[in-house]
Amino acid sequence: MNRPRRNRRTLAIRSMVRETLLTPADFILPMFVHEEAQDTPIVSMPGVTRWSLPGLLRDAGAAHALGIPAVVLFPKIEEPLKSPLAEECHNDAGLVPRTIRALKAAHPTLCVITDVALDPYNSDGHDGVVRRDEHGGLTILNDETVAILCQQALCHARAGADIVAPSDMMDGRVAAIRHALDGHGFQDVAIMSYTAKYASAFYGPFRGALESAPKEGDKQTYQMDPANAREALRETLLDEAEGADMLMVKPAGPYLDIIAKVRGTTTLPVAAYQVSGEYLMLKSAAAGGWLDERAIVMESLTAIKRAGADMILTYFAKQAASWLRM
Repeated sequence: MNRPRRNRRTLAIRSMVRETLLTPADFILPMFVHEEAQDTPIVSMPGVTRWSLPGLLRDAGAAHALGIPAVVLFPKIEEPLKSPLAEECHNDAGLVPRTIRALKAAHPTLCVITDVALDPYNSDGHDGVVRRDEHGGLTILNDETVAILCQQALCHARAGADIVAPSDMMDGRVAAIRHALDGHGFQDVAIMSYTAKYASAFYGPFRGALESAPKEGDKQTYQMDPANAREALRETLLDEAEGADMLMVKPAGPYLDIIAKVRGTTTLPVAAYQVSGEYLMLKSAAAGGWLDERAIVMESLTAIKRAGADMILTYFAKQAASWLRM
């Protein structure tokens, strides 16, 4: 008689036959930074902090010491610096370039990834340049946005970013950014493209953390429809052809099928972003005593890797890395 349970009988046997293994090297830690001198807890994301620069340097170092190889930066930009054309996003003396330089000086072996998108800098709160028609309707201008994104990516590369990650979902931006980077001598700066970024309700706590929600309208004309799966494969093939080095699916947990489809379509590394809404749900359920936090977090991360993700952006990165070292 076939008895699959023989392979589950003891911890030692289960460990030997385990198909999916998590390590701290699988994680990328998202980090929020602001200009203020104080570190500020983010109310919408318990346990997550909007860091001052000194605080961010300390926490990034602690994460790296746990074996986490990379961080990705998200800035909270002061309102007076926001504008319709988001000029602050490519200011070489701005918050993100200064943070990159400080991180690379303090932690030379840490991989620094930057978000390339206009929404933190755009006075309209959108990922692209906004045009209003005579009836008050909004259009997000694709090509005009891409030109600014190229300037932003170059700004980050000049500061020392290892990887730029365009999260805007404009058409053709990977090819344009690759051309701009190569043309200015930054051939070694990689592009991690947000390839399948869905117009998801799971982003709410993140937008509260950066105060970057759209002032009008929504993002459904550029982020993907949650009902679509084949469209993700079209985006995968386009981004690969345009020169992306890594691809990303966002969100992660509710889109495991998309991670699996993308993994089966490309040989490029695939990242998945366990977003703020996923984080908050698990944290809230654990805080209420309904779920065991360690067990549910590790199960959720294992599922994301099992679906095909090579790397996972998660706010649980430090906790999970600590648990894995026990």
